[in-house]
Amino acid sequence: MPKNGPIVIIEDDMDDRHILSDALTETGALNELIFFENGPDAFEYLKTTSNHPFLIFCDVNLPRQNGIEFKRELDADPELRAMSIPFIFYTTYVSQYAVNEAYKNMTVQGFFQKNNSYKELKDVVKIIIDYWRICRQPQLLIPD
Repeated sequence: MPKNGPIVIIEDDMDDRHILSDALTETGALNELIFFENGPDAFEYLKTTSNHPFLIFCDVNLPRQNGIEFKRELDADPELRAMSIPFIFYTTYVSQYAVNEAYKNMTVQGFFQKNNSYKELKDVVKIIIDYWRICRQPQLLIPD
């Protein structure tokens, strides 16, 4: 997993995008941030890019396709699943159904509720980034 790859953020709320972007910058994440408003556009990017993303942050409540449906689609695609991109749900409202679904039936590496204060958000984002910077991941094997 390339630690310098882009961070993909699937979030339709512009305020939340700016806050998350600021928090990532302030925590020292130098990765390019690539934003999508919905799952289908993010899926198309992931299928066609030559970049290997470092991390995906995804809201659950999205237009066109919710985050749970988007993650199911990613997991069903053998090429994208083999990339082992860490996938984090980061959402305002957390239902126990969504948490159970994410961990029992998908390859999700984290499920977080958006924090009430900017300091809390920044602290959580820093923990997530630091963890994935040192975590070992499978190597993506590129066929000859």
